[in-house]
Amino acid sequence: MLTISAADVDRALTFPGLVETLREAFAKGAVQPVRHHHTVERPDGADATLLLMPAWGDFKAAGTSKDGHIGVKIVTVAPDNNAIGKPAVMGLYLLLDGATGEPQALIDGQRLTQWRTACASALAATWLAREDASRLLVVGAGALAPFLAKAHASIRPIDTIRIWNRTHANAEKVATQLQADGFKAEAATSLDTELAEADIISCATISPVPLVKGRLLKPGAHVDLVGGFTPELRESDDDTVSRARVYVDTRAGATKEAGDIVQPLASGVLKQDAIVADLFELARGAKKGRESNKEITLFKSVGAALEDLAAGIAVYEALRQHRL
Repeated sequence: MLTISAADVDRALTFPGLVETLREAFAKGAVQPVRHHHTVERPDGADATLLLMPAWGDFKAAGTSKDGHIGVKIVTVAPDNNAIGKPAVMGLYLLLDGATGEPQALIDGQRLTQWRTACASALAATWLAREDASRLLVVGAGALAPFLAKAHASIRPIDTIRIWNRTHANAEKVATQLQADGFKAEAATSLDTELAEADIISCATISPVPLVKGRLLKPGAHVDLVGGFTPELRESDDDTVSRARVYVDTRAGATKEAGDIVQPLASGVLKQDAIVADLFELARGAKKGRESNKEITLFKSVGAALEDLAAGIAVYEALRQHRL
């Protein structure tokens, strides 16, 4: 069994490559039960979350086992970790042989999640963002922020990146990191100003109150919502949902877990049949993405176990061949 570090994952993947791997995975599909979602209660009230995300299927890269793979991701979310300088999200991914159940790889789950989450957003944007989208706003300055910026820049001609965060110093850190990688990035001071100018808004926070204000969005904007993973968390307001054509990664997950979808459904702002498509339908050509340069689109991601499985297989195969 291979033990695969974050640095190994970085060596194994590219953003355009993983976007296409995910496109193929959603087109083919896999078995992915709705993830297990558990609250871990703590005496001090700072509850954590435990997520278990299993999936299995026979889609694979060239030269892989004919029997496919089984995978499961174990993730914890501890929001107060930021106060002690640790990531809020921690995790591991276990990849197994599909026929024998033999463990094949134990993969750094945080890095795998960052890659597949960012590339799932970029995959959605291939259908939903304007072809000429050049200005990107990333809301939130956590570990996922630079991955989202790089993933979107890999599929659209992004020439301006703004990072906004409640703590401006953290936004500056992400901007500096992106500058070192050759991107034109700056920390933003006014969220409202940036919302009005951005072609793509990628939001990765755990905010319980909306940050994206729909009244400010310009025609043709694409809103990518990644952070809210419970019904109580919400990154966009009702105006955003009302103005946008709404898409999700998976209907089952988003309508159960995502506050940006669950809350508007409950209030009547959003109807079930107004969710235009999920990534399965887009990848299979069953539903259409953006239909004009003026419409506003919204993509809500809560994460799909299929994404982890496809990314985990891609990492395993790249490194297995290198190490043999």
